[in-house]
Amino acid sequence: MLYGLVDCNNFFCSCERVFHPELRERPVVVLSNNDGCIVARSNEAKALGLKMGEPFYQVRKVLEDNGVAVFSSNYALYGDMSRRVMSLLSRYTPHLDVYSIDEAFLDLEGIADVNQYCIDMARHIRRGTGIPVSVGVAPTKTLAKMASKFAKKYPGYQSVAMIDTPEKREKALRLFPIEDVWGIGRRIARRLHSVGITTAWDFAQRPAEWVKRCFTITGLRTWQELNGRDVVSIDELPHKQTICTSRSFPDQGLSELKDVEEALANFISSCSRKLREQSTVCEAMTIFAYTSRFREDIPGDYIHADIHFGVATNSLTEMVDAGIQTLRAYWKPTRFFYKKAGCIVWAISRASAVQGSLFDSVDRPKSQRLMQAIDTINRRNGRDTVRTAIQGYSTAWHLKSQYLSHPYTTSLAHILRLKI
Repeated sequence: MLYGLVDCNNFFCSCERVFHPELRERPVVVLSNNDGCIVARSNEAKALGLKMGEPFYQVRKVLEDNGVAVFSSNYALYGDMSRRVMSLLSRYTPHLDVYSIDEAFLDLEGIADVNQYCIDMARHIRRGTGIPVSVGVAPTKTLAKMASKFAKKYPGYQSVAMIDTPEKREKALRLFPIEDVWGIGRRIARRLHSVGITTAWDFAQRPAEWVKRCFTITGLRTWQELNGRDVVSIDELPHKQTICTSRSFPDQGLSELKDVEEALANFISSCSRKLREQSTVCEAMTIFAYTSRFREDIPGDYIHADIHFGVATNSLTEMVDAGIQTLRAYWKPTRFFYKKAGCIVWAISRASAVQGSLFDSVDRPKSQRLMQAIDTINRRNGRDTVRTAIQGYSTAWHLKSQYLSHPYTTSLAHILRLKI
């Protein structure tokens, strides 16, 4: 068995460059919600020493002095470009597993010349969408993920790196820092460093008994995958343990219940959609809203409430209803100006592992069919084409997006015009 991991290079920045070809040699950064901090960097921006997560206001002068192109996050554009990339990839394999907005696994079993096949595939994606991709090929998903990093780092690979022999595997593991291995988090990496394990090779050479004794089943599976044993199915790939959608509001904030309700309903909708995208459900959800921590001239307040579901869910209607009812229960008649609100879903597990309840009042099969229908319509016609009524259309709480590009691929009003 051989897997291919296709990874779009600097995806957000690459999407912006597709429609701004004059920026192909210039450094580019993309900012987070409300233009808060850097969440994507082109290679040229990385070379300037710009870091992920750096606050925009702290590096604004550096960006200006170096002619860095700055964009606000354009999720409509990035989502549609991702769909186009995945659509082209699906022509190269009968088994395509989309792992994230910019990554997908392919089954390459039975391909005669895998290296050339993947080179042609990468060129086709670049030609068809303008998005550069890197392809890692290996007998396990963890090694394929590792190979894609080498493909991205070394131009001589022509965007494709293969770990398909024991010799290549050993060389790759010796060069790969343990903290960068897929499935090794920061906490585990610190423990490994404390016992002298600094590379993937060091970890792979430890006895299986030691790994079993010191780490969870996830750590053992990572060790097995590094040693060339395909033990992780697509359903067992790491999924987020918590999902948070929150936002700071412009100006002095929101003081009307209807405005905070609308914002919160949209945040919960985003979390429920992300749960469904990774085929997971949550047993609990937290909602919050708070006033500015830096304003001493107006009254302050903080709303924070945990909601526990009797049966784990990813239902838009169920989650929005629970969140809004809870917000109303905590709302105070005193006029406060809430500067930020959000939703966190946690206690996440696979949807296939849901334990039902004899006293469940929700028609789960009917709810699931409804969610599938809504997701299908929204994928075809644009996010939130179908939404709950309380999500509304107000702009009172919308993001600050001073550097937002146009939705070139999803709006006829912004379709590119060519002068010949």
